[in-house]
Order: sequence, then structure tokens, then C-alpha cells
Amino acid sequence: MTGTYLQVAAALFFVVLLIITAGFLLKKKQNKFGLMSVVSYQPFGPRKGVAALKIGKEILILGVTQNDMRLLKIFKDDELELTEDKGFQGKFEKFINIGAHRN
Repeated sequence: MTGTYLQVAAALFFVVLLIITAGFLLKKKQNKFGLMSVVSYQPFGPRKGVAALKIGKEILILGVTQNDMRLLKIFKDDELELTEDKGFQGKFEKFINIGAHRN
């Protein structure tokens, strides 16, 4: 009876480990080969702003409101020299790192 419990626990542990590994690998692949990235976002009030998105070799400037999103301008990648902002992900990681250093 105890052997059966150990087999079930080992199988469950293996499946959980496979799920975590697959999630980690998919996240790495998605970040590396992502088609679209947010270069910058400038808010102009609640739910209003201008976003710069890099898609392939083009940079799209979008006007974003609560109810609408409009394309304002398209630039080729070589026309602009922008430094990519990590956006929310970068700010979140910075916040987590600050909290980790306090403990």
C-alpha cells in the first residue's frame, strides 16, 4: 500500500515538474522571438495615451483612448533610434528587486 502511494506521489511530482519546465521554456521562447514589443508609452490621463510599438522592422505610433485605438504614424526601424523600454515588466521586476533587497 505504501509503495502505491510513493508511485503516485513520484508520478505527480514528475508531472508538476514537466508543467513547470514547459511553462519556463515557452516563456523564454516567447520573449526571445516575440513579434511585437512596446517601445514606449506616454499616458495623457486615465486610459489615454500614445504608444510606440515595434512590429518586425516597423515602429507604429498609436493613439490610445478608453474606446479607441488609432494609428498615427508608421516609421521604418532605421528612421528612428529609440531605446526600448521594458514597460510594465521592467518596472515590476525593479519593484520586486527593491522589495527583495529590503528583506
